Amino acid sequence: MHKRLLGYAAAALTAFAVAVPATTFAQEAKKVTIGVSIPAADHGWTAGVVFHAERVAKLLMAEHKGLNVIVKTSADPASQANAVQDLAVQGIDALVILPTDPDQLVSAIQQVKDDGKFVALVDRAPSVNDNTIRDLYVAGNNPALGEVAGQYIAKTTPEAEVVIIRGLPIPIDQQRQDGFDKGIEGSKVKVLDRQYGNWSRDDAFRVMQDYLTKYPKIDVVWCQDDDMAVGVLEAIEQAKRTDIKYVIGGAGSKDMIKKVMDGDKMMPVNVLYPPAMVATAMELTAGNFYDQVPVSGSYILDATLITKDNAESFYFADSPF
Repeated sequence: MHKRLLGYAAAALTAFAVAVPATTFAQEAKKVTIGVSIPAADHGWTAGVVFHAERVAKLLMAEHKGLNVIVKTSADPASQANAVQDLAVQGIDALVILPTDPDQLVSAIQQVKDDGKFVALVDRAPSVNDNTIRDLYVAGNNPALGEVAGQYIAKTTPEAEVVIIRGLPIPIDQQRQDGFDKGIEGSKVKVLDRQYGNWSRDDAFRVMQDYLTKYPKIDVVWCQDDDMAVGVLEAIEQAKRTDIKYVIGGAGSKDMIKKVMDGDKMMPVNVLYPPAMVATAMELTAGNFYDQVPVSGSYILDATLITKDNAESFYFADSPF
């Protein structure tokens, strides 16, 4: 595999179930079609997903002469279900999918799996039955993303009054929220409010404006996403509020990591959740066909706490996110 393809995602590996035989055989001329279905680049993190998917598709096809990788982006669950059906009609041998909303895509994914195709599920698993619809699961550690942030707040600001900006009402959002609650368990950290920002900087900006109007004192803001943190910081700056000690985002966007590197007091840390995980899933899926590497199980990336001391290791200036 290309070491560079995995980028900073590979640096955070915690668990991976894969069997690698002692001998591999080159099968460059073998005809294989991999369909990749991902969300449209409607905000920073998904822009990173699209960037890595398109980049790695070209690299994989250059490496394997018989390989065709088709990347389709979709704006919502309905259009993504149609995209998956279109890929199936094109005779794919495997599907790599990062669902916009996994619960709404279960039927479409299940059909591909029932047709005997290899399925790699990325980032977002449905609430139930995900083991029956996929061969491989590649994801960030959603519970740990929340827990790491909660633990940092509990340790650094033990009596903080916190407002939370959640993502979307889908399973990974709840996993992150549950992890955060676990991280502050037993501490004197008080959660003032929790509202959805839809992983949008504009929506998060509006939610933060409401919080600033409603609460005269806020110590810390936790956002489930770095894009939302941009909106939050803008709202705080416009309101000229000085009571807020810091904001914690999540994902490890280059802009937020740069703030951590520079010692910005409003962004002292971040939590890793890299969009490059789609590259990992595509690499492993191709390996299943060309490297005689039977791939199965889960590949979960660590939710690393990014601090000023280690931020440089996670900063990639050429990344779109």
